[in-house]
Amino acid sequence: MATPEKTEQILQTHASLILAVVQTIHNPDFKPQLDMVLQQSAENGWQNLVNVINKIVAGSREQSLVNGLDEEDAIIVDSILLGLQDPATLPSSEQTGDATKAAPMIARLINEARRGDHNALSMLGTMAEQMSRAGGDMASLSAVIKDMIDGERSIDKLCTRMGAQGESLITQIVSELAKLDTH
Repeated sequence: MATPEKTEQILQTHASLILAVVQTIHNPDFKPQLDMVLQQSAENGWQNLVNVINKIVAGSREQSLVNGLDEEDAIIVDSILLGLQDPATLPSSEQTGDATKAAPMIARLINEARRGDHNALSMLGTMAEQMSRAGGDMASLSAVIKDMIDGERSIDKLCTRMGAQGESLITQIVSELAKLDTH
């Protein structure tokens, strides 16, 4: 079972998908855009999740839909189903990142990806795509995630093209990675 922090990170990472599914169910005019997102998700190895989302869009609401899904996919589906019942439970599309919370989670994912965890690598890939679209320091961070997975820890190398906030986040991630490397 996922920790509350990991669950929250998954929900923040996939907020746009969760919201797109719920929005499409309430307004079928959005279906073409959702279909494009789902097609890309399937191409990125998320076919099981896409199959379940298509069932939800078609009207299925059974909790058993999560059976057979990995932990991350099950959390996404649970959020969609709960959000359909109570929109107040949906993740915010405008969540602002708190570096003190983001750094340990990103560092843990990087550490897990370094050790060969495919789910962690997949989550980082999804996060990097979203960061890249956000622009600014987030886009710069997305560009160095692979370097950190590969073992780069030099703040100077990682923070080229970064503003003060991005540099602070990178510094915190590297600090968290140092803690994880000693365990």
